[in-house]
Amino acid sequence: MNTYLLTKLLPLIFSPLGSILILLVIFIIRKKIKLIYSALIILIISSNGLFSESLWRLLENPWTRLDYSVVNSADGIVVLSGGRHLPPGSTKIIEWIDPDRFLAGIDLYKAKKSNKLIFTGGVNPLNSNLPPEGNIYVEEAISMGIPRKDLLTTYPVYNTFEEAQAIKKLLSKEITSGQKKIILVTSAFHMKRAKKVFEKEGIKVLPYPVDFKSNRNLISSLRNPLKWIPSATNLSRSSMAIREIIGRIIYNAWR
Repeated sequence: MNTYLLTKLLPLIFSPLGSILILLVIFIIRKKIKLIYSALIILIISSNGLFSESLWRLLENPWTRLDYSVVNSADGIVVLSGGRHLPPGSTKIIEWIDPDRFLAGIDLYKAKKSNKLIFTGGVNPLNSNLPPEGNIYVEEAISMGIPRKDLLTTYPVYNTFEEAQAIKKLLSKEITSGQKKIILVTSAFHMKRAKKVFEKEGIKVLPYPVDFKSNRNLISSLRNPLKWIPSATNLSRSSMAIREIIGRIIYNAWR
């Protein structure tokens, strides 16, 4: 629980919005106008589309979209939890799960890249009403015709560290070979950090990045006038990217 709070809440404090609020609070106390200017500069830069696009390109480098036909077979296909939340009033499973990660895992399984499709049991300790994400994935996979015997999920986990440790224990129990080899399915921006964490657990990783958020065509981004205009959408995208950057710093400091 403490680990979850550190990795999820600490980045929020240093996000653009968090930094702006801190500067405004300090301004109320100290009455220095340069704090307002600093907050305004952060707001303008972080809500700029080119700035947010640059952050996402940085995070998703060097990954590119892969056709599952070029991926080698492995001991298991591991789909990481996406941390999605059940929308208010939603009762449909497919509205909650991360479709890119989930469907990529299904495609890889159907392409016979492994006979084990493994989901991690991501949970949010701040919302006990939601079941582990892996349970949702398993139910949906069964409804799509995947045999139950080929589906596995871990015990509840809070972050990427715990996902890697849970997968290591699960593979040790299910697979008797030496070094375990997995096809790791997660968002492109998360792949670098996830791959490093899993490899430090002694697992060989074949990365399969999905859920790309950046525009790979830089010229089209520069020509798009909306990218130059500050907006709430761009601020949100920048905030998500900065949280991932801070997350990487935290993970590197711990390992």
